[in-house]
Amino acid sequence: MSNLEIGILYTVAALVLIALRVPIGLSLGLVSVLGIAQMFSFSVAWGMISATPFDYVGQWELSAAPMFLLMGFICSSTEMTRGLFTALRIALARLPGGLAVSSVAACAFFAAAAGSSTATASAMSRIAVPEMLRSGYNRGLATGTIAASGTLGSLIPPSVLLILYGVYAQVSVGQLFMAGFIPGILSALIYMAMIIIRVKLNPDLAGSVATEISPEERREAYRDIWPLPLLIVSVLGGIFAGLFSPTEAGAIGVAVALVIALAQGRLTRKALMSAIRDAVVATGSIFIILIGSLFFTRFLALSGLPEAFARLILGVSSELWWILLAVAVIYVVLGMLIDSIGLLLLTIPIMLPLINEVGMDPIWFGIIVVKLLEVGLVTPPVGLNVYMIKGALGEMVTLKEIFRGVWWFVAMDVLTLLILILFPALTLWLPTLSYR
Repeated sequence: MSNLEIGILYTVAALVLIALRVPIGLSLGLVSVLGIAQMFSFSVAWGMISATPFDYVGQWELSAAPMFLLMGFICSSTEMTRGLFTALRIALARLPGGLAVSSVAACAFFAAAAGSSTATASAMSRIAVPEMLRSGYNRGLATGTIAASGTLGSLIPPSVLLILYGVYAQVSVGQLFMAGFIPGILSALIYMAMIIIRVKLNPDLAGSVATEISPEERREAYRDIWPLPLLIVSVLGGIFAGLFSPTEAGAIGVAVALVIALAQGRLTRKALMSAIRDAVVATGSIFIILIGSLFFTRFLALSGLPEAFARLILGVSSELWWILLAVAVIYVVLGMLIDSIGLLLLTIPIMLPLINEVGMDPIWFGIIVVKLLEVGLVTPPVGLNVYMIKGALGEMVTLKEIFRGVWWFVAMDVLTLLILILFPALTLWLPTLSYR
C-alpha cells in the first residue's frame, strides 16, 4: 500500500475506535504508531514515542490551559457567580423570559473567567435551572438555555480551545482571545433576543416570575456583584492592555480568584480541594489527547493525507463558500460523535494545509471552527454540555428534555455563523486594532 492509502486506512480506523468509545488520545496514538511502523519501521515509530511528547508538552504557552481551568473551577466550587446571577435576574426581571435572559448574561460573564464550556455549564446549571423550574419555566427552555449558553466558554476569552488552536496553528493566543470577544458577545445577544421573542409570542414558556423587588433586595443583590467582574477585568484587562501575556494571565487569574474567594469567606478546604482535583483531571485528559493528536499529526504529515484532502476540496471549487460549507459539514457531523477538544486536535492537522492553500486568515478560521465546535457541545449523541447538566441536576430533568430545548439555540448558532462569515471584520477588528 502507498503511504496515502495507509493514511486513509488508519484515519478511518481512528474514527471507528473513537465511535466505539475508546479514549481519543489512545485511539489517535495507537493508529499513529501502527501506521508509522507500517510505512517505515517500528524503530522510527518508537523514536517518535520516546522524544515527541516531552518536547511538545513542555511548551510554555500550554501552561495557560491548566491555569485557566483551575481559575474556572475555583469560581465554580466557591459559587462566585451566584451574586452576579442574582443581580442580573433583578436587573432584567421585566424582560420577557427575564430569568433565562439573565442566565445567558451570567454564563457570558462566567465564561470570561472560566475559559471552559463544561465548567460554565456545570456551575450555572446548579444556580439557574432550579430557579427557572420553580418559576414555572418550560423545562426545555430552562435547561437548553444553560446548555447552549455554557458553550460561550469556548469562544469568549480566556478559552482553552482557543489556546489549543493557537499553539497548534502557531498563531498568537492573545490575538485569538481578542478575536473571540465580539463573536462571543454577539452569540450571547442573539440567544437573548431569541428568548425574548419566543416568550413574547408564547408567555407560557416562562411561567410567572415576581417582578416587584424591594429597594433593600436590590441593594443586597448589587452588593454581591463585584467578584466576577473584578476577576474578568484583572485577567482580560491585563491581557488587552499588554501588561502580561495570556500565559501569565492564567496564573494571575488563579491568584486573584483565590483572594476573592478568601475575602468572601468561601475558600473552604473542601472547595479548594474540589477545584484542584477537577483541574488536575481535566488537564490530564487534555494533555493525553494532545499527545495522541501530536502523534497523529506526525503520521498524517508522513502519509500526505492533509495535502490530498486539500486537493480534493479545491478540486471541486476554490470558492470560499464551498470550502466553508465542506468544513462546516465535517465539524457538525463529527461533532455529534467526538468531544470538542478531541475533534479540534483531530481535524486541525488536516485543515491547516487547506486554509494555507487558499490564503484564509488563520485567526478568523479559528473562530469559525470554535463556533462550529460549540454546536457539537449540545447536539446528540455526545453533547458534552447536555450530559454535564444532566449530571449536575440528576433526576430533576431528563436528557430528552435538555436535547429538545437546545435546538432553538443551535438555529441561533447557525445565524451567528452566517453573520461572522459575511462580516469578517467582527472577528478581526480587535486583533487588528490592538496589534497595529
